[in-house]
Amino acid sequence: MFFLTILLFSYTQMSQQIQKTTANAKEMLSNPKLVPVQGTLNVVMKQNVTLSCLSQAGSPPVRYTLFKHNQQVSAVNRSDSTPALFTLTISSASDVGEYKCKAEYNSSSGGKYSNSLTFTLIEPISKPVLSSPTSQAKKGQNVTLSCFSENGSLPITYLFFKGKQSIPPQKTMQKREAAVIFLFLDSLSDFGTYKCKANNSFPNNSKYSNSFNFTLAGMNEKVTTVDKLGSHNIQNVLTMQVFSQIFCLWCSNYNFLNFKKKLKF
Repeated sequence: MFFLTILLFSYTQMSQQIQKTTANAKEMLSNPKLVPVQGTLNVVMKQNVTLSCLSQAGSPPVRYTLFKHNQQVSAVNRSDSTPALFTLTISSASDVGEYKCKAEYNSSSGGKYSNSLTFTLIEPISKPVLSSPTSQAKKGQNVTLSCFSENGSLPITYLFFKGKQSIPPQKTMQKREAAVIFLFLDSLSDFGTYKCKANNSFPNNSKYSNSFNFTLAGMNEKVTTVDKLGSHNIQNVLTMQVFSQIFCLWCSNYNFLNFKKKLKF
């Protein structure tokens, strides 16, 4: 009887030890890793994104819970070692995060948290505006061109064009300010139409500016003077032609009257 009691006591101790060892093993969860499945944290409005949460260490089943700003969003129980997937829709600026996930055993009161993630909301750029302090210049003059897109996520990259020919290098602006280039109008070929193009990380959203023309100073005045002189000369010619026709008619009538007088005699 005494031996049976000792055996029962030993079995109880062993059973408790096994349970304790099992419990300790289940607490060996590692901090889960939270990553975007699409590989980037850049998002656009109305986009669906998927987050993956997985604890590399620990034994399933594991419960994964996703939080946004410390508020529970969703929870998934995994009975194997595959990651928990959470699909979200970016409907407003508040949906960019911050996000975290928690891994825990159902029987455990503890748990471990992942790294945090915050999305970056990418906005499309607006049509850039190309401008310069002057539109008329002389040969050999230095001028500036400014290209600026008022809206759109930074950074914004600008590229200038003369006609269809690009003017390297392109300029990437990290702040909300215009890209500026300096031009030396050395020959008549440097005058003409310029444009610029702007783009950012928003997909398929490159936009071109308005056209801007540099004209040679003095040409308008010369053309205007020539036009005025030409108009004046044309008026003189027309006046002379009218007077010539009137004089010819008078001469014809005069000759006819003289002819009639001679017939009477």
